[in-house]
Amino acid sequence: MPKKQLFALIVCSAALAVTGAMAGVGQASADAEQQNTTAQSNVDDAAMRRVLEQFRATRVPLDQAMMIAERLHDGSKTADISFEISGPAVYRVRTVRNERVFENVIDANTGRLSQAEVTSSLKELDREDLANIIALKWIKQELSDAVRVAEKAAAGNALAGGLMKQDGKLNFVVVVATGDSLKEVMLEPPKVGRQGATQH
Repeated sequence: MPKKQLFALIVCSAALAVTGAMAGVGQASADAEQQNTTAQSNVDDAAMRRVLEQFRATRVPLDQAMMIAERLHDGSKTADISFEISGPAVYRVRTVRNERVFENVIDANTGRLSQAEVTSSLKELDREDLANIIALKWIKQELSDAVRVAEKAAAGNALAGGLMKQDGKLNFVVVVATGDSLKEVMLEPPKVGRQGATQH
């Protein structure tokens, strides 16, 4: 997933539909800054509530959306997936096979494709995306495995996930809806070791 955190991406997707204000603030006083911070916090809270409300109403769980996308191209692996509500609720899924990246938008209620597939080659990706996708080849665990572990750990349902580099380490990052909040769960995937190598 490029540059943005999955958590921020989901909240941003919801905030687009909730937001309205923040534009005409001309004062630079501490009061105006405090109001601005409070208003932003209110927008974020409203956005999160909207995400959770829409997510709970969907019929297709995230792992099923991944399976649907992977079946479109035999042997493909999910690189990242996110739940979006800027229009009808959908999952945006990127899968990879050989040198190709396929992006599909899957309706979160019907499981059907809701937009035309976008295909690109690895050469078209930015450096960060390319590094994450290449790393998928060297990792034993699939994103679906990470999703299952994160859902169990956070006692909720995943609505986004992907492989990301944070603090110099590659981790699966999974966003889980639990209770009235969204939790970001980080999992360090086991790497494919050479024969005879010890695993940590």
